[in-house]
Amino acid sequence: MGKSRDRAATLLEKYGNAILRTAYSYLHNMEDAEDILQDTLIQYLKSDSEYNDEEHEKAWLLRVAINLSKNKVKYNKVRETDELMEELVSEEKEELSFVWEAVKTLPEKYAEVIHLYYQEGYQTADIAGILNKKESTVRSDLKRAREKLKEILKEGYDFE
Repeated sequence: MGKSRDRAATLLEKYGNAILRTAYSYLHNMEDAEDILQDTLIQYLKSDSEYNDEEHEKAWLLRVAINLSKNKVKYNKVRETDELMEELVSEEKEELSFVWEAVKTLPEKYAEVIHLYYQEGYQTADIAGILNKKESTVRSDLKRAREKLKEILKEGYDFE
């Protein structure tokens, strides 16, 4: 362990700034760049590669740092996208919560068709099967439910 620790210290002294600058140029974040520096040195210590000279060694280290940085950029983008989607879904749910509160005030036969159609995504034929009703009855219940919902929302929320 002492030998690899000495080697890591030597590499850090020789190439640390170059690796850090390279990683930072991709990530624009010093904390992430420092993680890449550490991961690059770990990769180096794990590898059994032989290097022709210092230039070859430095090129290998920078190539690893670049690859790790690109992976981190991709990971960060995916994470940001996921967080953004969660935020949008959350906002959308909040915006629509008043609609679902209004649905709860509908008579049960209307509330259930609205729920099955909009929340569960069933088609009217499927809803008819679930509720053991004719499809035409489900369609007319859905139409009446929408009309009643529109009235409730207009009264309660001044929607036009």
